[in-house]
Amino acid sequence: MMRKNISLFAFLLLFVVSAMAQEKRYEVYSVGFYNLENLFDTIHDKGKNDYEFLPDGTNKWGTLKYTNKQKNMATVLNEMGTDLLPVGMAAVGVSEIENSRVLEDLVKHEVLAPRGWDYIHIEGPDKRGVDCALLYNPKLFKPVNSKLAPYTTEDNDTTYKTRGFLIVSGNMGGELVHIIVNHWPSRYAKSPARERAGTLVRQLKDSIMAEMPDTKVLIMGDMNDDPDNKSMADCLGALREKAEIKAGSDLYNPWWNILRKKGAGTLKYKGKWNLFDQIVLSGNLIGADRSTLKLYKTEIFSRNYLFQQEGRYKGNTKRTHAGGVWLNGYSDHLPVIVYLIKEAK
Repeated sequence: MMRKNISLFAFLLLFVVSAMAQEKRYEVYSVGFYNLENLFDTIHDKGKNDYEFLPDGTNKWGTLKYTNKQKNMATVLNEMGTDLLPVGMAAVGVSEIENSRVLEDLVKHEVLAPRGWDYIHIEGPDKRGVDCALLYNPKLFKPVNSKLAPYTTEDNDTTYKTRGFLIVSGNMGGELVHIIVNHWPSRYAKSPARERAGTLVRQLKDSIMAEMPDTKVLIMGDMNDDPDNKSMADCLGALREKAEIKAGSDLYNPWWNILRKKGAGTLKYKGKWNLFDQIVLSGNLIGADRSTLKLYKTEIFSRNYLFQQEGRYKGNTKRTHAGGVWLNGYSDHLPVIVYLIKEAK
């Protein structure tokens, strides 16, 4: 028999399990990813192709649209994880943000400010000017280091500019955790561009774990590929089944079966669900030994307001713009969450 006991003071969910007069308590941390779909401000940044997101640009991106977009993003981020943890998220990787200004506005928004979140962002070389970042609750995740690893082509083509890989190392539950936030080349690029990204991230993971074999690694992002595509399954080497995990440095992808067995996804294209938004876990996060952080459950975060409720595209994600029309929506992607559990000392 299990009863749930929320400790807001500790900012954790504590499970109290009674069995043969023995009690165990568990801490649970939620880690997520969300593609914010073009979170641009209304000011031109030199060197960035942000012209469609200016007041006189194609999208007529003025103060009203920007403030509504911020409110919508803050609403989703504030609610993520709260079905299980009222305290919300420990950390959320995000993509498609223009700069630190939009992140500063986001964490200070009246909807999200009570969470006390902070962020890590390193300006990257992407031609459109969109980057990845990490939002986090300092009470639950304490960063100690961060860097942006570049995306490089096999032939070292310096003219190819796209998002790098944001690596943030920090303490969660008394353990060192490395979070790698990704936004791989889009579907306008051919598969080898994403296969290259998978190879590079695998090398990053291998390098981290060769130096620190016991560290935990979470690889998250909008991969622009499904779990069974070559970039994920072969190049990154993310495995489908827990039983396939043989070492702590192996990678497990819980979203593979969610897409192929359950038919659930994070974005819809021509009536078909894809699951491009994924969080892949190192093998030492898998298993029944909860003396250290382990995967507890996964979730595609969903609310009715995130979907179009009528018309031709009913059931699709409600994005900011569609067909040149401002929908005052959220994103073309749904967020994903993993919950990590550990026995409390």
